[in-house]
Amino acid sequence: MSVHTISCRRVRLALFAIAAALAAAVAAAADDTDRPVITKKDDLPRHTYQLTVPVTALYEDDNRDALIELADAVAADIRDDLSRFDIRDDNTVQDFYAVLGASAALRGDWAGYLDYLDRRRRLETKRANQLTMGLAGEAIARAAIDGRHGPEAIAEQLRARVRTLPYASAEANLKSLKGSTEILSRSLVLGSMVSRYQPVIDSNAGEISYDVASALVGASFTLEHFIPAAPAMNRVLTGIIAANSTDKADIWEERRVTLAADTDASPVTIAVWDSGADTALFDASDQLWVNSDEVPGNGKDDDGNGYVDDVHGIAFDLEGYRVRELLYPIGEVGDEESMQRRVKGLGDIQYNVDSPEAAEVREQLASLPQAGVKEFLESLGAYSGYAHGTHVAGIALEGNPFARLLTARMTYPYRLIPEKPTLEQAHRDAAMMSDTVAYFRANGVRAVNMSWGGSLRRIESALEAHSVGETPEERKALAREIYSISDTALREAIQGAPDILFIISAGNSDNDIRFDEYFPSSYDYPNVLTVGAVDSAGDETSFTSLGKVDIYTNGYEVESYVPGGNRIP
Repeated sequence: MSVHTISCRRVRLALFAIAAALAAAVAAAADDTDRPVITKKDDLPRHTYQLTVPVTALYEDDNRDALIELADAVAADIRDDLSRFDIRDDNTVQDFYAVLGASAALRGDWAGYLDYLDRRRRLETKRANQLTMGLAGEAIARAAIDGRHGPEAIAEQLRARVRTLPYASAEANLKSLKGSTEILSRSLVLGSMVSRYQPVIDSNAGEISYDVASALVGASFTLEHFIPAAPAMNRVLTGIIAANSTDKADIWEERRVTLAADTDASPVTIAVWDSGADTALFDASDQLWVNSDEVPGNGKDDDGNGYVDDVHGIAFDLEGYRVRELLYPIGEVGDEESMQRRVKGLGDIQYNVDSPEAAEVREQLASLPQAGVKEFLESLGAYSGYAHGTHVAGIALEGNPFARLLTARMTYPYRLIPEKPTLEQAHRDAAMMSDTVAYFRANGVRAVNMSWGGSLRRIESALEAHSVGETPEERKALAREIYSISDTALREAIQGAPDILFIISAGNSDNDIRFDEYFPSSYDYPNVLTVGAVDSAGDETSFTSLGKVDIYTNGYEVESYVPGGNRIP
């Protein structure tokens, strides 16, 4: 199933820092109304390129010409698209400029790099992102223009720029940048690139899409410029954060509502449609929905509703088949205790928290060989899926003794190379969605939390990874067909359940969910509420997605349970 989870914040921010450093994506804006208007990412042209060297070899000195040739071809296609089309999405335009900037840097055109950076900033609507966008890149470029190469010259440039920023607005992003300087290494970047893209390159005989090519071009800046200067930049950021750090106001604590058990109220059934939940954590508080017609643990469908042992809810595996376990089997994830430490440590690094777990992760990453990166990243993804539903359930139930949790588990993929999309699988996913909403209706659910989603482009990328389709246009058409099957089923199910409020996360990709065609966050129905993320002070987070947001709530470092009973943000 082409579904991504809106993950636990610690895991998501750690992976976001890695992904953001690896991939610089697409876009540019125009005023000429005579050109065709692009209102959906799917309407952009498809471009392909031929790569004749392995991913790791691309960044060796002997193959620099091949890297520049690829960057020039990508840049030429971007410029052509910008001149031919009126692209109505600033994020896409920003991403185009980011790739053009990386291409300029490869040729040593630092004035060109800064010009594209300025264009990106002028399109940015989030204040914090506008202030901090490309800080490291600007420092690198200005040091090069001044003829003062080397980490210390870059650190001086960075210090001069950070000192002028309004710290309260820039703090979260500066801490995230500091975390990137501690997490990223050449082995980590190359290991991720090889794991994500070499199988795609091999399966397509060297032909790669724009998405892959632009990521390869963007990674060159990280490898050639960012990583060598990272220790020096880290010292600058550490000092500035220590000198300025203050506790932001917490607007949520005074708004917290805790209902007393003797309040005149009636129980209400809520569903967490997610990766499953450790229901034992909520049993003692009497906050579980109970199907009294089912006998627990006897392996039978006592009430004849098609689900076995659905005492507290229902579950589906990765292929969309019904299973009994309401929580993803931990045996398929790895050592739970070590994964919790790793997740906490990565989050602490991102939030600038000095902890034993953070020190442990720094040590792990410093010694992580390129060959071990795939296992490292996939284990994080697996644990994120395992823990996510429990974390969400804990937030949903907190302070409300009248809430009754009905768990609906779907199973998230976590491999770097996604599962192969098929029409058969799409129909099973569609049936799962329809059946799940029907189950909610049959059992009196009033509100459903959905912190997950899928997108058209993810399906197309997965098809490319498995060399499905003779041409990019054929892949595009098949991706649309697969996407429409699940999208149509989910739309019909939600519209057919008007008495249920579906509460959906906008997403964590800082993108326009309508332009990119994300479901279900882009849905606009009376019984759908799309939720964006702000921090404890009520400031919009740098990562929250845009395009269709109905309300905002705290989505930054919110503490809750993970399976087993521990609590982490």
